[in-house]
Amino acid sequence: MAEKAILEFLKEEDEIPDSQVFAASVGIDHTDLENVIKSLRGFEIIESLDIKKESFVLTDEGKSYAADGSPEVQFFLAVPPEGITRDDLKKKLGDNIVNIGLNWAMKNKWVEIKKQLVFRKVENVEDKVKDQLKKIEDGEVVDKKEDIDALKKRKLITLQTWKAYALRKGPKYAPERKKAATDLTREHLQRGDWKDLEFKEYNLCAQGQPIQVGYLQPLLEVREEIQNIFLQMGFEEMPTNNFVESSFWNFDALFQPQQHPARDSHDTFFLKVPAATRQLPEDYVVRVKRVHESGGYGSKGYGYDWKREEADKNLLRTHTTAVSTRMLYMLAQQKPFRPKRYFSIDRVFRNEAVDRTHLAEFHQIEGLICDHGLTLADLLGVLEDFFTRLGMSKLRFKPAYNPYTEPSMEVFSYHEGLKKWVEVGNSGMFRPEMLLPMGLPQDVNVIAWGLSLERPTMILYGIDNIRDLFGPKVDFNLIKNNPICRLGLL
Repeated sequence: MAEKAILEFLKEEDEIPDSQVFAASVGIDHTDLENVIKSLRGFEIIESLDIKKESFVLTDEGKSYAADGSPEVQFFLAVPPEGITRDDLKKKLGDNIVNIGLNWAMKNKWVEIKKQLVFRKVENVEDKVKDQLKKIEDGEVVDKKEDIDALKKRKLITLQTWKAYALRKGPKYAPERKKAATDLTREHLQRGDWKDLEFKEYNLCAQGQPIQVGYLQPLLEVREEIQNIFLQMGFEEMPTNNFVESSFWNFDALFQPQQHPARDSHDTFFLKVPAATRQLPEDYVVRVKRVHESGGYGSKGYGYDWKREEADKNLLRTHTTAVSTRMLYMLAQQKPFRPKRYFSIDRVFRNEAVDRTHLAEFHQIEGLICDHGLTLADLLGVLEDFFTRLGMSKLRFKPAYNPYTEPSMEVFSYHEGLKKWVEVGNSGMFRPEMLLPMGLPQDVNVIAWGLSLERPTMILYGIDNIRDLFGPKVDFNLIKNNPICRLGLL
């Protein structure tokens, strides 16, 4: 109906100057007319020129004031010559009208308050607000800009935009549109009517729907690159599929005392079910117990009563070094001893307060080398090589304390986004009290280092809040738009 009305009108007339007016004259909703206009324009049957109209319309509050009068006038008219209390006015007009009306009536100096009573200060008032609203409602123009601004400020009117079109005949105008065929069918060929058909033109320049593809999360990109770096350096990946570990492998085998703060529930997530492990290598447990209580291998030990029930407690591993202790113990059982290079990248859990650089759940990267005669110089050289391959050549090392390494060093890298030195890892040489009870040869040392996956990723991608990288607040646009990670020598 809308299409027929447009084409028949243009058959007799040169132009439809305003589609809004035309739609109203033929009784068609302008939205329906607009869809037809776009279709006809696409086939060049008509040409259209966009028209933008703007006018003020009343809000719901403005409509009520246009009908009943402004709050200030309603308030004024409700005040008798002898005066009245505000409570009595609220009973007559309601809280909203009184609150708004009193404010504007006082501002206009129509009323005054004496001894808790409201009195009139003038005999008569004119409801200019109502008059202006009625003019706008009737489509008349309010000339004064200050009056319009005052009504807008009171949110009694709002600017509404209408879109219309001016229509003319197009180069392919016809009083009736023929439906273009989109396919040449077998039936067309059999009937022979294909000669009389108009076929829809193909738009070979039209773009198709964008292909939905997956995107690698920056953490996974950096993880893969770091994994490749370890493999290039001759390391073998350790199995890290157990998130749940016993306290024995997570703490005791690392020569970490049972009174250490890290074993407190404020720092570690302990399991309720199953609460304890069922299987440990008993001969090794005896040696670990002895070195904790009375020392050995050149150590005095910690001199306390070591408890098996503490070692049996299950927890969410606080570091992947728990995996390293298992692998080193298994390596010690192999005869003859063969040097090894191990690495792991997986998730660990610590009961930490969440801030810009800490989460309770994160990923740890760990590397270790087990060989004869290793020294601190070997550790420094490997760390320089490893972190430079990551793209972090600005490094600093700071002496630190770890229960299971001596000497120990913290590793710092300069963060260009934060403009400061950020700790990116920890390192050291495993203590004899940890290694020798496993059964490793006397002259075998282990150098090791660990770091979170999140910290180097933040440095490489210029992210200054870890919650923008990992967790529920990650922005998918960040994942889509980030460049592909490429680590390597700078």
